[in-house]
Amino acid sequence: MTTLLTVISSLVWWVLYSSIFALFFALVAWVVLRWAERGNVVFNRVYLACLLWNLIGMALVAAVAAFEGRLHPPYATLLRSGLLRWTLVLDMLIGVVLLWRLIPRVDAHRIRPTSACAAVAVIMAISFGVITSLV
Repeated sequence: MTTLLTVISSLVWWVLYSSIFALFFALVAWVVLRWAERGNVVFNRVYLACLLWNLIGMALVAAVAAFEGRLHPPYATLLRSGLLRWTLVLDMLIGVVLLWRLIPRVDAHRIRPTSACAAVAVIMAISFGVITSLV
């Protein structure tokens, strides 16, 4: 019973943290996409794409941390891991595909892949800046 409660609690926190980060990422992506597309994009679809991206990304990073045995601080050695770097590249590609496929403009056309790349690049640059300042 304790194991079941632990798994359920972990899943709740995973979804909660993913949705918190997704809101921040969606605000950044929405601004970048409005600028890159020179028009309005649908914010709730930006949030949905960022939420799915965060759920997948957090699962990938947790899997790499568990594989390398770095589940507890300090995380500086995890950040130097080659496997984590390749996982982050995969995560960025997943983010681009999700943003490109899920976000329409107001005129019902899909955003351009280059706009999705720009949004993911800005989000990752901000994320890396925050992470490296904390570690």
